[in-house]
Amino acid sequence: MFDFVQQIIAYSQDKPLLFTQLFFWGFFLLLLIGYSIVYKRNNLKVIYLLLFSLFFYFKTSGVFILLLLFTICSDFLIARQIHNSKGIASKKFFLTLSVLINLTLLSYFKYAYFFVDSFNTITNHHLQFVNHFALFSNTFFSSHFSVDKLLLPVGVSFFTFQSLSYTIDIYRQKVNPVKSITDYGFFVSFFPHLVAGPIVKAHDFIDQIYQPYRLSRVEFGMALFWILNGFIKKIVADYLAVNFIDRVFDNPNYYSGLETTFGIFAYSLQIYMDFSGYTDMAIGLALILGYRLKTNFNSPYKATSTSEFWKRWHISLSSWLQEYLYIPLGGNRQGSIGSYIAILILCVFLVLLAGKLWLLYFLLALVALLIGLALVFKKIRAAINTNINLMVTMLLGGLWHGSSWLFIIWGGLNGLGLIIHKLWLKISPFKNTQNLFIKMVLMLITLTFISFTRIFFRSDSMQIVSNIFDRLSNHFAMNLFFKVLQSYPYILSLMAFGYLIHWIPEKYKLKYRNWFAHQPYWMIGLIAILVIFTMYQLMSGEMQPFIYFQF
Repeated sequence: MFDFVQQIIAYSQDKPLLFTQLFFWGFFLLLLIGYSIVYKRNNLKVIYLLLFSLFFYFKTSGVFILLLLFTICSDFLIARQIHNSKGIASKKFFLTLSVLINLTLLSYFKYAYFFVDSFNTITNHHLQFVNHFALFSNTFFSSHFSVDKLLLPVGVSFFTFQSLSYTIDIYRQKVNPVKSITDYGFFVSFFPHLVAGPIVKAHDFIDQIYQPYRLSRVEFGMALFWILNGFIKKIVADYLAVNFIDRVFDNPNYYSGLETTFGIFAYSLQIYMDFSGYTDMAIGLALILGYRLKTNFNSPYKATSTSEFWKRWHISLSSWLQEYLYIPLGGNRQGSIGSYIAILILCVFLVLLAGKLWLLYFLLALVALLIGLALVFKKIRAAINTNINLMVTMLLGGLWHGSSWLFIIWGGLNGLGLIIHKLWLKISPFKNTQNLFIKMVLMLITLTFISFTRIFFRSDSMQIVSNIFDRLSNHFAMNLFFKVLQSYPYILSLMAFGYLIHWIPEKYKLKYRNWFAHQPYWMIGLIAILVIFTMYQLMSGEMQPFIYFQF
């Protein structure tokens, strides 16, 4: 009995707690039983959910719960100082302190090993990196992490950005300070959105903490719809990954150009279903508990331009970057000091990635050339001023995903796509077109561009990227089309079905969502059983962790 309880309570690095596991639903059922007792008493409700959220994160990330607790305590105290400070200089000091602490911790866990390795490459030194968190975890939690590699805490980017939004919103006087540290801890650690979003900004959520519990009959049905919808997406995404996508990207030389093309578009479908599936389930779980999270995906592959795509994809991150990075840097009006500091940071990363000091001199010369051209030519100066922050934001977005040339290139290509679309709008004959055929063509062009930039996002190395482009350019044979269809009937059928469901007009999606939400409980239960039974037939082995857990 003791061993069974210990197994439930203990952290296992090989089995992070996922929404798709039976253990999680046992955890959630236990939470609901207690929640039915405390939900009318607000303070008790918040403490109760905070404790369950901390346990959820411990089961997901182990020792890194200490990092989460530090972030909660640090920003709670700093935000109070910002609010209580009388002078603007004092407020700016504490805000800067919060930004530095959060970004330093985030940078350490995402880039410390990369910095040490790059430093050794450039200077021929042999500094040894020691992961003290891994050492601590191995000692006290019986884990077996490698102490010479850096382990990224699950969801660190998400709860860091969320906590930063609070101190910035307090500084901007967009929200009032929370009443207690338990309220703040709940805001940061609320388990549905804790490890992979959606990123919840303070001014969108804080007020909900103090509202009485409410959940209508239809909202309950809608919550169950989103949970089932997300579950279906995750199962199908894993099936596509295990049976096709991973094989193509791991060994592209074994596949024809046509198969590789299908693999690229399948990956676009997979990453959408995996990520949006998680946030669908998060939205549904939060709604059952009485909290409303904002939509994080709005049928992004319906976008007819790159600009529209980024308004539909990972909306919580895009809006966060726009509100707390892009606009403060100057938006599309002009570059600012912050813009050029960001460029300097990016240059440093590029030099470290290359491991070549000469690249620093080349980048400095390039910057000097652009500044000179901008001073002489007004059009060039205007182009730089209106586009610099867009490109900086997308490059930093790429860097946010990881310290790799592949992510930098991916971010740069998307930034370039956004800039080209801005220029195209000035001469486009299709601006605001309602012609269905033209919109479909633009939609397919946008999907193709986004999918092909993801070659860099998904690949493990530049060699894999090179092999993929080689297959596309030199081994693309349309005469194999029907043979490929016969070879992958289930994969291609799921792909076609997934994209067709995605492209259904929103008014029809609203109809079947509302139909489900208005059904009697017995009908909802029957549908849920059929969905779960059917989806488990697609499972092959252990469920894969959600893709964005690694960010």
